Amino acid sequence: MATTTEKFDSKGGYAIGKTVIVDELRNGKDFNSLEVKNRHFTDSHTTHYILRGLNTSTLDLDGLGTKIPIENNTLNFITGNIIAVNDSGTVYAVKFETAVSCDSAGNVTVMSSFQTVIKDDIPSGETWSIEPTGGTNVFSYNTVRAGTTATIKWVSSTEIISIAWA
Repeated sequence: MATTTEKFDSKGGYAIGKTVIVDELRNGKDFNSLEVKNRHFTDSHTTHYILRGLNTSTLDLDGLGTKIPIENNTLNFITGNIIAVNDSGTVYAVKFETAVSCDSAGNVTVMSSFQTVIKDDIPSGETWSIEPTGGTNVFSYNTVRAGTTATIKWVSSTEIISIAWA
């Protein structure tokens, strides 16, 4: 099947396929994820992601189950700002600061995690909870909804700082 390769367009900023990714004021827009590196320390980088999920689930990047990739032989410091909301506007907000390692076989291990509850308006009799989780070369958060049939939407803004560690 033939494909058309789009080129960068620099009129008024940079665009791919007419979607502006850097505007004339040097603002980045419409990125799926963003990786920042320091040219002096090539063994480390930071990446930002947005994860979503509903009810009891594992938060993902695309609605298809894709989780955050974690490279082999790395230590990772992960900060997740998470908000959950139901149809009535009830809010649960939490921040996780998590350290994970990934060995040479891709096994991701949560080494430690610190949770700060920012807002907890969960109705009496209901349980909404979230925990960081690792898998083979992936990281995410598992959510649980209990005591209600209301839809709970979960969204996370997650930053990962990763450094090579053999």
